[in-house]
Amino acid sequence: MKLLKITLTLALVFSSLAVFSQQKDPIILIKNANVFDGVNEQLLEGVDVLIEKNLVKTIGKNLSASNDATVIDAGGRTVIPGLIDAHWHTTYAYTPAAVLFANQGDMPEVAIRSMTGAEKTLLRGFTTVRDPGGNPFAIKKLIDSGEYPGHRILPSGPFMSPTSGHADYYGKLEVPRDKDYMNYWERNWMAMTSDGVDEVRLRTRDILKMGATQIKITTGGGVASEFDPLDVSEYSVDEIKAVVEEATNYNTYVTSHVYTDRGVRTSIESGVMCIEHGFFVTEETLQLMKEKGAWLSLQPVFKEDMTWDNPLSQEKFEGIVEAIDKVFPLAKKVGVNIAVGKDHLFGPTTALQQNEYVVRLGKWFTPYEALKIYTSENARLLEMSGPRHPYQEGPLGVVKEGAYADLVIVDGNPLENLELIADPENNFVVIMKDGKVYKNTLNN
Repeated sequence: MKLLKITLTLALVFSSLAVFSQQKDPIILIKNANVFDGVNEQLLEGVDVLIEKNLVKTIGKNLSASNDATVIDAGGRTVIPGLIDAHWHTTYAYTPAAVLFANQGDMPEVAIRSMTGAEKTLLRGFTTVRDPGGNPFAIKKLIDSGEYPGHRILPSGPFMSPTSGHADYYGKLEVPRDKDYMNYWERNWMAMTSDGVDEVRLRTRDILKMGATQIKITTGGGVASEFDPLDVSEYSVDEIKAVVEEATNYNTYVTSHVYTDRGVRTSIESGVMCIEHGFFVTEETLQLMKEKGAWLSLQPVFKEDMTWDNPLSQEKFEGIVEAIDKVFPLAKKVGVNIAVGKDHLFGPTTALQQNEYVVRLGKWFTPYEALKIYTSENARLLEMSGPRHPYQEGPLGVVKEGAYADLVIVDGNPLENLELIADPENNFVVIMKDGKVYKNTLNN
């Protein structure tokens, strides 16, 4: 009798496995679409896009799919790749400054705000972000597993500076401090101070161990930090080279927060491959960056974007805003690799400006150039992570056969009217990431 029960149980198990193995991957067929592929200015007009599982299978006319496929009629609307933000802080974007600077919160609060915020970011059409500072590792894990909705993340982990640098949030009453002691936010991987070649090597290895896809350091002053004016240089050449060596050994790259031309040049000559901000860079240094294949990661910041309680931060912020109008045309003229992101901090409400930043590029770029930057160009920067890039089944930032099915259907043609991107709630009628539809108002 016992043998019979075991036999029946095994039969049921194998039967279930057989049924499971026969289940087909989900299929989605988008009909009657005009496709911006992320690279070419000319739209693919009147085509269908067949998606199997999480990748684009075929693009062509009059495609057909099995009866169990989900069909979405685009009705002549424009399919674009999911937008990519090259500088988005998952764990800072939706967290008020008081939580961090006035110690009015803790890491669980940051995590909750960030996890719910990631879904909001996705529903603005941003399917991928490069995260150059903070602790989004658990959030990335839960998003990638499909347990929670949100954007893809290429994390840098805690951004790293020397004492008195951009990542130093110790008070003056803690000076000189015990280097064996880390404050709460350092222990929770939101930021990191490190000094000397040996220590920067150790911390770089720690951060890579945690799963960073690239390393973020600061080689110049910052706005949010109190003890480093914008003109200062941070980290010695030997320290920068030590971080670069460790990242290179790990087959990835270093990106650096810095504004001044001197800081940019020192960073690039020391092996840094991406500059965050760099608003005061000269044409000569941009030419050097172009020769080395380095990237300039910019943000079209306007004065009204942020008001700082700290007057020192407000003064520094206004100083960089004045440089924006010069650096974008200059970088475009030189032809250096340009990436763009919002670098949003401390504002659940103003996070909504993320789409507006795409539109702002229209001041210096055509709609096609702006959309290309926010799709395939930003994706090219992500590929600098090499084998540390966590999404390698297909390319990101493009709509082509074999690419990830990260797509947005826009009600209109953003290559003619870039303003459409600014209102994702009304103009993004379908949002898809990894072959899964997160928003669809066409089939309602």
